[in-house]
Amino acid sequence: MKELPEAQSIVFVIDDDVSVREALKSLLRSVGMRVEVFGSAIEFLKYKLPDAAACLVLDIRMPGVSGLDFQVELGKADIRIPIIFITGHGDIPMSVRAMKAGAVEFLTKPFRDQDLLDAVQIALERDRARRSLDKSIYEVRANFGTLTPREQEVIAFVTTGLMNKQIAAELGVSEVTVKVHRGNVMKKMDARSIADLVRMADALGLQRAKP
Repeated sequence: MKELPEAQSIVFVIDDDVSVREALKSLLRSVGMRVEVFGSAIEFLKYKLPDAAACLVLDIRMPGVSGLDFQVELGKADIRIPIIFITGHGDIPMSVRAMKAGAVEFLTKPFRDQDLLDAVQIALERDRARRSLDKSIYEVRANFGTLTPREQEVIAFVTTGLMNKQIAAELGVSEVTVKVHRGNVMKKMDARSIADLVRMADALGLQRAKP
């Protein structure tokens, strides 16, 4: 899937009220945002999501699946898109449930245009950050996959802070051999320092060796 430029970050709007959909589309487009609108959650699910930062402006009360229930369904499907809830019938329990489940904002109609625009910017920044992190972890995993079994053993010891001589004793090999493996690990993992390597190991959830 081809990634869209950041300038083409997209805002999805789901609301069963046509007038609300059109008003939100007009508002968001007036500040240069790309917008797609839908009348229901089911309609949205039929849309092929582009590879770009995005957020979802979602009405709480809709026929069929409610906004809160749809938030749960998206989570189960691992569709990680920041959500901004809008509603004309909100209450505190609803807002608490939405925010605990990760919503960016919970706006009660009528809300200020600027409040929505601010929430959308926060949501898009959150999604950009999440996508950047996902990309970094993907690259680290790909690099780790190029290591030999012995090099994977070495990284487990290196990230505990052991010296080459200590690692050699643990593995029953020469110190020179460990030095070679260690160099290969740093190069293949594209790590500039041991601190870099430790961060990568943590991101991968690697179990560090216990000498």
